[in-house]
Amino acid sequence: MNRSILPFAATVALLLGTTVLSSLAARRIPEPLAVSLDQIAPQIDGWTAAADQTLPAYTLHALAPSAYLVRTYKKPDSQLELFIAFYAQQRAGESMHSPKHCLPGAGWEIWDHDSTAIPVRGQQVQINKYSIENAGTRMLMFYWYQSKTRIIASEYLGKVMLARDTILTGHTAGSIVRIMLPDTPAASAEGVRFVARLIPEVERCFGSQVNP
Repeated sequence: MNRSILPFAATVALLLGTTVLSSLAARRIPEPLAVSLDQIAPQIDGWTAAADQTLPAYTLHALAPSAYLVRTYKKPDSQLELFIAFYAQQRAGESMHSPKHCLPGAGWEIWDHDSTAIPVRGQQVQINKYSIENAGTRMLMFYWYQSKTRIIASEYLGKVMLARDTILTGHTAGSIVRIMLPDTPAASAEGVRFVARLIPEVERCFGSQVNP
């Protein structure tokens, strides 16, 4: 190619790329929740909701969710923390704040990470399972990304699927869901049971069912 043409071609490519990105952004269709997150059941697998918390202003500014829920569930000998951040629309190429990136900044050390299978209507979905520690306190954390039609563990796959949704449908609503409980010998089984009952509650808020 003639070198004199290269700057012109690069400019045209940049303009086309900007046009495509702008058109994709315009295609995003905000999707409100069908049911408010605070309507998630206060009783789940023997755990009872104790209180809902409000996020600090600086955290809300960083997360910028359309809606969120921070709730403590308790049993006589333990407690469980639930966090959900919902986004009515997302931008292609972006991703929700990952706990594996945010927790170290809050003083938590990730000393083990794995995935686990959750039964959903006779099938199974994979979510993340992390063992974390802060100042001698060990916790077990489960988290995943849930939308109207799917559950994803991988942030990278989530970006790919988000780009696809932006192009094909414009529907990009989604959420990150996380629970944390003390890392005891029974914690893994208790967490899996809680998540298996929580997923349908989040589905109800979206007004649809995921496809395992």
